[in-house]
Amino acid sequence: MKLKLRLTRALMLLTLATAPAAVVYGQEETYKCDLGASFGMSGYLGDVNQVNMFRNPGFAAQAGMRYLIDTRWALRTAFTAAGLKGNSAQFSNKFPGLTDYSFTSTIYSLDLRGEFNFLPYGIGETFKRLKRWTPYLALGIGGVLSTSKGKTSGAFTIPMAAGFKFKLRERLNLTAEFCMTKTFGDKLDGNLSDLQGIKSDFIKNTDWHSNILVGLTYEFGKRCSTCHYKD
Repeated sequence: MKLKLRLTRALMLLTLATAPAAVVYGQEETYKCDLGASFGMSGYLGDVNQVNMFRNPGFAAQAGMRYLIDTRWALRTAFTAAGLKGNSAQFSNKFPGLTDYSFTSTIYSLDLRGEFNFLPYGIGETFKRLKRWTPYLALGIGGVLSTSKGKTSGAFTIPMAAGFKFKLRERLNLTAEFCMTKTFGDKLDGNLSDLQGIKSDFIKNTDWHSNILVGLTYEFGKRCSTCHYKD
């Protein structure tokens, strides 16, 4: 009888000792923002290249920050620097009155995007059925400056992106993204417009730039542990 009582007391003490640790282990932290950088290649579609956007790829680098609204939605600002180039001699079409035309330019873009995760993204909090990976879509507005041959031009843009996120650790994320950006201007290709003899306007005959990027982001800004945000 005494042995059974001692075993019962020992089991109760062990349960009390391990309960706080179990609660702490299961209660993963959540964060408000992430900050990161991505690198990859850039592409161009316009008067000098109307077929393959990555026919003459350039280097692209991006820095960005997200505000994590919840496990599905985020707001993101991104600054991108990239090189673009093109050469009409690679294609069969010729410009009226011209033989061939080539250019190189550097662009700097700043975007604000809304981002939607297809799956509830995160680690821990199993009651929310969070996933360590998710595909996502993004749409936004922005602006771009392009410099070529000593001239600079600017235009409004609409970036459209699709990507994939994977949570390497609680606060560290691996990202891969493809982004196509509509430019409401026709001077990414060397500050020349109407190369085809067709008058450009705000929508028609404008240039596009694109990029494929891989990067890492780090989350910060711990949320209140007793007032979790809602999905």
